[in-house]
Amino acid sequence: MATGNGNRKSPSNAVKIILVIVAVVFLISWISKATTGMADSTWLNIRDGFLITFAAFLTLSIFSFLYNDNPFYKFAEHLYVGVSAAYWMCLGFWSIIVGNFVPHASKTLSTFFKVPFQEYSWFYYVAFAFGVILLMRLLPKAGWIARWPLAVIIGTTAGFNLSRYLHSDFMSQVGNTFQPLFVDWQGAGHFFSNLSLAADGQLVMSAGNWIVVVGVLCGLVYFFFSKEHKGMFGAASRLGIWILMITFGASFGYTVMGRISLLVGRITFLFDDWLSIL
Repeated sequence: MATGNGNRKSPSNAVKIILVIVAVVFLISWISKATTGMADSTWLNIRDGFLITFAAFLTLSIFSFLYNDNPFYKFAEHLYVGVSAAYWMCLGFWSIIVGNFVPHASKTLSTFFKVPFQEYSWFYYVAFAFGVILLMRLLPKAGWIARWPLAVIIGTTAGFNLSRYLHSDFMSQVGNTFQPLFVDWQGAGHFFSNLSLAADGQLVMSAGNWIVVVGVLCGLVYFFFSKEHKGMFGAASRLGIWILMITFGASFGYTVMGRISLLVGRITFLFDDWLSIL
């Protein structure tokens, strides 16, 4: 009978060669960056050389996914997720438990963590109890208990955010739609005598308000399905879909530009901080 270890596939020679090459390049880069460091201490040079080399290794490991899924990408991905989880856990402990709960729970703990004690409040004990009950999700037989505080948290958050989103995502946008079609109108003579293409000029600002009002109305017409889209109504509907597509395209382009800026930052790091050829 074959054992479990006998069914495992040993790494191929190609994988071993790649691992050796990566290790050698990593070591050479580490030594090179450590010997060319500008720090006063040898230990600082060794540390900085390792950090720069390791950062370059992780960057190239993430980029390697463009070719195919591989162990280097998986290592970088798991390391990023693990470090992020640990960081947010530590941040949550010091900012929420120590920063909010301890000053309202115990004078002794406040003295121990060196935070000023404020006053006792039962509300913080309830919140702390909810947090402990949420950890019951880790126990297979007691996981159902965590549903109660989770339901309270979701419901309370939805209630608090309802008024905020109603104001920011609905009322503010509706209010911003009601714009004067003719900004600072003082008659046709004043308009033509002070005609300017400046961004803060009367012509450009009025044209922008016209675009906003017409775009909103045409966009609403496109989603009005109680009347057949024909004639002027159909023309407004077609203009509305153009407005929507331009808006979605601009939003997507803005997102892509943000991602491109991250890519430029990583490439600059590789060619400047690591290879020093810029």
